[in-house]
Amino acid sequence: MDGVIGFFQDLGPNLQLVWDRMPMILDGVQVTLLATVLGGALALVIAFVFGIAQVSKFMVVRGVARVFVEFFRGTSLVVQLFWLAFVMPQLPYPLGFRLEPLLIGVLALGLNYGAYAAEVVRGSIGSVPKGQYEAISALSLSPARGMLRIVIPQAWALMLPSLSNLWIQLLKGSAIVNTVLLYDLFFQVEQLRDRTGTWFAYSFALLSYYLIAWLIVILMNGLEVRAKHRIGRGPALSQSWGSLFRPPGTSGRSARVVRDHSEAKLAGPMGGGGLA
Repeated sequence: MDGVIGFFQDLGPNLQLVWDRMPMILDGVQVTLLATVLGGALALVIAFVFGIAQVSKFMVVRGVARVFVEFFRGTSLVVQLFWLAFVMPQLPYPLGFRLEPLLIGVLALGLNYGAYAAEVVRGSIGSVPKGQYEAISALSLSPARGMLRIVIPQAWALMLPSLSNLWIQLLKGSAIVNTVLLYDLFFQVEQLRDRTGTWFAYSFALLSYYLIAWLIVILMNGLEVRAKHRIGRGPALSQSWGSLFRPPGTSGRSARVVRDHSEAKLAGPMGGGGLA
């Protein structure tokens, strides 16, 4: 109770301290955004490479992809981060070399979350109706071209909600990069806590991470609406602005409208002439 009272009593001075330290806080936000965006980009590349590899007709390719995915899913992100930061530099040449802290964070986040995302890609590809694969053969398309032009666009629309969740998880996971001397947002919050106390600093951290996550949700909602529209399963992006600004963890009427519109069109391109 004393903590709550102190929070409100010291709110003015604490907000002034935040304002005074704003340049350093913004530097921390920039580092967090860099780690999140670059780590997410690496994770997406890994997801597609190893997700598609897991559905390859070659057993060796499937086996290698499976081992990679299970290894990085089955080991701790913290351990992976520390291994890259402290173990790899001790390996003999040419395996051992020291990386910059930001690169360590990006690699650890990308490898770990990329393994999870690879399962999303694999599952989404497997969810594409079998008739689409039969149509690839009927149109005499090569497997690679059929995957690129027919399967992936449909799987992309299916995988975006799960990828959105993983990207938000990656944002939250990025808070551990300060352990390898990367001065991210959480590091700046810790410096703030020494001056303002626990209640204010961690409340500020919750709000900051939430706002960044909301930006990710807006972007991913836009990509999802656009992807569904391109395969004829939803309205255009210009008709769905309301659904883009749903906060993380909410679902409003606009989201239901998009779903209803999508379900109403299932008998269109997906059900009948999806390859036309």
